[in-house]
Formats: sequence, structure tokens, C-alpha cells
Amino acid sequence: MNKTFTIALCGLLTGVGTLSAQSNKDLRINEALLYNIANYQDHFGRHNTWIEIFNTSYGTVDIGGCYLTNDLANPRKYPIPRGDVLTKIPPRQHALFWADNHPTDGTFHLNFTLDSVHNFVALISNDGLTIIDSITLPAMAADHSYGRTEDGGGKWDVFEKTTPSTNNKLPLVDATNAKFRQNDRSGIIMSITAMTVVFVALLFLFMSFKFIGRVMLRRHHRREVRHAVVPVPAQKKKEASPSEVYAAIAFAMQKYQRDLRKIEKAILTINKVARAYSPWSSKIYGLREIPSKK
Repeated sequence: MNKTFTIALCGLLTGVGTLSAQSNKDLRINEALLYNIANYQDHFGRHNTWIEIFNTSYGTVDIGGCYLTNDLANPRKYPIPRGDVLTKIPPRQHALFWADNHPTDGTFHLNFTLDSVHNFVALISNDGLTIIDSITLPAMAADHSYGRTEDGGGKWDVFEKTTPSTNNKLPLVDATNAKFRQNDRSGIIMSITAMTVVFVALLFLFMSFKFIGRVMLRRHHRREVRHAVVPVPAQKKKEASPSEVYAAIAFAMQKYQRDLRKIEKAILTINKVARAYSPWSSKIYGLREIPSKK
């Protein structure tokens, strides 16, 4: 029971955290262009005022259900339709709305316009009352926009080069790379540099492995010396004196003779007796036939 309650509580907290992370309060008016003469066109080929909304969070936020207006007396002037997949702004991405007074052209076409008099725009929460963000556009030249110097940041500036639906602070062109490409159009210097880097890297690896191999070999030799068995010198046998040698020889000879006598006594000599055999001397011929009784 306790385990189930803990899992349910964790799931609830995760869901609440996800919803709060994807709140429409993370949306910001990021850039707007007031006088569009030859700037960005909509998909109908028209030059109109546009407003860029930026998602500052790292989760997808659905702007559907919120409101855009140029008059705080009417905060629900343009309700952004729900259910359009394009109203779901991905993390750190943008959505572009056209203030052209053509709401029938699509979700991102507003029912009001902006000019030098009506130069205020506000993003209202889905409750129709809470102001998420608002901006009053200053006077600027045609085809210039007014936006945040960094997406979602607090500092604003007029852009001569507008950036609709993209980052306001574009990465600067690497002057070093441009100059390098200008001085090395054939790519020879780049090739030599690349090969030099590869050669130096391989040389470094070779020296590293060689050094490591020597260190490991020394450790192995030290370990062998530490566990080596020290040979014990063999003790020299004590040499016998001549008298002891003579006594041993005499004892051996005496024992040999004694054993030899025992062997001679145990020898049996068998002499073969030759006899002449004659069938006439056989006893079987000396028998007499018993007379038969008739």
C-alpha cells in the first residue's frame, strides 16, 4: 500500500513539474516589425506587420488558447485557436504571427493591424486576463524590426537586419576562417596543417605507449626480483680418510667372498649315466607263456 502511494505521489509530482515546465508563462514577444515594405512575406506573398513569439523554456509550450491584442481594453481580441499542431512551440523556438487583419487566412493571421498609432501588442494568458508579455513599438524605419538582443532577454534594440522565426543574435562570421580561406584557396596549407596535427598526435601516442611500456617492464622486473628464490650453495661432502677407504674395500671384498661360498654350496651337479640298451635283455622277453588249459 505504501509503495503504491509513493509511486502515485512521484507520478503526480512529475506531472505537475512537467506542466509547470511547459507553462505559457515562458512565452515572450521576441521581435516585431511595424512597417513591412520589402521585408519578409507570408505564404500569400504579402508584406505585412509580423510579431514573433519565443518559447524561453526547454519544454514544448502550446500557445493555443492564449490571446493577442493591440488594446488592453479588449484583451481577448484575437483568440489563438486550439488544436493546431503548429501552435505547439518546441523548446527555445519561435512562432510568427501576421498582424494583417486577415484571420480567415489561418491560425497565425490576426484580426488587427499595427501602425504608428496602434503600436502596442500584448500576449494574454488563456484565462483572458493575465498579461504574459507586452511591448510598445518605437518609431523605426521601414523594414526595420524591434526585438530583444538575445532571445528571451531583457534588452531591446532596433534591427536593421530582421530575424523572423530565427535567433535574434546570429553567430558572427569567423573572420579568422574567412581570412584563412582567402589566403589558402588551393587548400595546401590546410592539408599540411592537418597532416602535421595527425603526425604530432601519432608521435605523442607512440611516445606515451613507449614510456608506459618501459615503466610496466621495470615493474615486472622488480616483481620478479622480489619473488625470486635465492639458490642455497651446496655443502661439500666430507672426504673420507685413506684408512676408512681401505676398511670399506676390505669389508666389501669379505662380503663378496662370503656370498660366493653360499652360491657354490647351493650348486647341484647332475651327471648323466650312459647305459646300453638291448631289446634281448628286456624283462618282457623273459616271461613265460602260461599254458592254456584245453
